[in-house]
Amino acid sequence: MVNKILLDTLSHLDNAYGVSGDETAVAAVLRKEMEGLYDDYKENALGNQIFIKYGRNKDKRIVLSAHMDEIGFIINYIEPNGMGRFLPVGYHDDRCAVCQDMVVITDSGAAVYGVTGSKPAHIMTEEDHQKVVPIDELYVDFGTESAEETRALGVEIGCYMTFARQGYMLNGGDYYTGKSVDDRSGLAVLVELLRRFRDRTPEYTLIVAGSTQEEVGMRSGGPLVNEFAPDLYLAVDVTLTGGVPGIEERQLSVMMGKGPAVKYYDWDGALGMTGNNVPRRLTNSIIEVAKKHGIPFQREVMTGGGTDAWSAAFAGKSVLAGGISIPQRYMHTPVGTVKLSDLIQTADLLEAFVQEYKL
Repeated sequence: MVNKILLDTLSHLDNAYGVSGDETAVAAVLRKEMEGLYDDYKENALGNQIFIKYGRNKDKRIVLSAHMDEIGFIINYIEPNGMGRFLPVGYHDDRCAVCQDMVVITDSGAAVYGVTGSKPAHIMTEEDHQKVVPIDELYVDFGTESAEETRALGVEIGCYMTFARQGYMLNGGDYYTGKSVDDRSGLAVLVELLRRFRDRTPEYTLIVAGSTQEEVGMRSGGPLVNEFAPDLYLAVDVTLTGGVPGIEERQLSVMMGKGPAVKYYDWDGALGMTGNNVPRRLTNSIIEVAKKHGIPFQREVMTGGGTDAWSAAFAGKSVLAGGISIPQRYMHTPVGTVKLSDLIQTADLLEAFVQEYKL
């Protein structure tokens, strides 16, 4: 039985446009979903949305964050014939940018639609067929015939662009696919967590944040720690999964439908040796709570990615930082897919953990 409230929250968040650096529309949706669930609200200079639920032990604080931003593109040139050139914002697989429906958000907030194009296969050489067309060689076609026409639509250098795709449930089952379930699924879980505390007081003060610019360098964890000096920081993000053809279990052992993944380690050499080696006393505590309550869980060791817990871990005077992850297929593509039961069990684990963990 699908949790309709959770599904609606996920859908509303996923279908908002929010490329790193302009998360305004997502923030507005998040504020609406959070109405009536918190005691205090703040927005910092980075645009982080911060919802505070005071605990019985008010001075002990737990930060739980999920990032609002999605990967996307930025217009860097408009051709004389009206077509736009663009560059990636965040880490992309170039294969996913060809022949896509796109939407550009103008400075006024209007949506301008286009399609990405490349050389037709009919005239490609054998060499062409063997290579992936890099993003900086692609273009977006707005159906205009001059740069002036394109600019009249509001498209300018510096405008963000993302995939023009609405999310949906796959064939009436438990799987949801959308353009930005990384990490709108984490946001949906945090909304669900505060719903469960609507008429209850948590043990500790919960600082629930929708963070910005995670996809371009995990920039919000540190500022959140510096501002609130929490005793614990947990990033609620997605993680890579196996279980599909072409991926061996030894490469990706986390699976869909087997519950949240407790992060032990992540590392991303492409971003300058960034990552988080989670202290064992934290992972042990999370797993102890999961076992006590019979909540399914998995253990996560991931390379090639990171979370806001990385920047949190070395901010302030020190904080215990880790993560609980939601399994996701097809990460950093327009067709990211999650299983709602995993989201529910992630909320179950967070609810039990923030009540029972001893700070």
